[in-house]
Amino acid sequence: MNLKPILVCGAHRTGTTWVGKMLAIPNDVAYISEPLNVHHRRGVFDVLVKHWYTYICADNEEQYLPAFKETLSLRYHLWKEILSLRSRKDFLRMGRDMSIFFRGRLSHARPLLKDPFAVFSLNWFAQRLGCALVVTIRHPLAFASSLKRLGWRFDFSDLLAQPLLMRDGLEPYRIDMENMLTNHDDLIGQASLQWRMVYDLVEKQNQILASRQFPVYSAKHEDLSLDPVNGFRELYQRLGLAYNAKVEKVIITSSGEKNPSERSKNKVHTVRLDSRANLDVWQKWLSQEEIKRVLDLTEDIRVRYYP
Repeated sequence: MNLKPILVCGAHRTGTTWVGKMLAIPNDVAYISEPLNVHHRRGVFDVLVKHWYTYICADNEEQYLPAFKETLSLRYHLWKEILSLRSRKDFLRMGRDMSIFFRGRLSHARPLLKDPFAVFSLNWFAQRLGCALVVTIRHPLAFASSLKRLGWRFDFSDLLAQPLLMRDGLEPYRIDMENMLTNHDDLIGQASLQWRMVYDLVEKQNQILASRQFPVYSAKHEDLSLDPVNGFRELYQRLGLAYNAKVEKVIITSSGEKNPSERSKNKVHTVRLDSRANLDVWQKWLSQEEIKRVLDLTEDIRVRYYP
């Protein structure tokens, strides 16, 4: 049995939840959601996370390595979680997470981390934790339209406040990020810059990992949306997961034409969508001027993924 942990990451709003949950359909996979989210549950991951897209490397791993080893061993910190409860929703989440960890330990399940905020730390997760890596990619037009529709701004000070991240990859983007700090309402500019930075660093990390024989499996949102059955079957095979009729039925149900073509703003993490219809939703939310701007701002990185 392959117990190698799986990390599903990519920029947020690129399908990490969909991909992660489809890969975690088998009973012998334990789905763990976003330990590096700054609002994560302490029962799941017992470390304070201060910044979105926290960067982990050899120079700061002592803060995170022991906790990640416990998480991947499916050790749940019940008392820490109880102390952090603030609402009925927190209590229900505790029950859900505790059940996943308990059943996972009993069945020796393979842990799957779904965490877009780990995308700058691919090298560390592969080399220090032995994770199999799946990176989701979504066209920048669809990415930008999703953030615009939800009104999700991004504070680049979270990245600028991480000297190790700036040193190891984002220094060339410093001026662009500093300029964005004074443009709080420029969602298109923010989304374009985020997309460029994430996938520029993904490619650079891929090159390092390839030279050290660590495979990185790409999950392009558009390809999976057009043909989810064959797309996920291939991912299952590459990751050594058991693909069967039950798995295929859930994948078809989650992506079929009976589902809505667009997520409700109240259910931004739902995985039930008409995946083919969802491909064109971005056209509804972006003006021609915004489309041109996104394409112009992301061109240097975009052509590497979408020639």
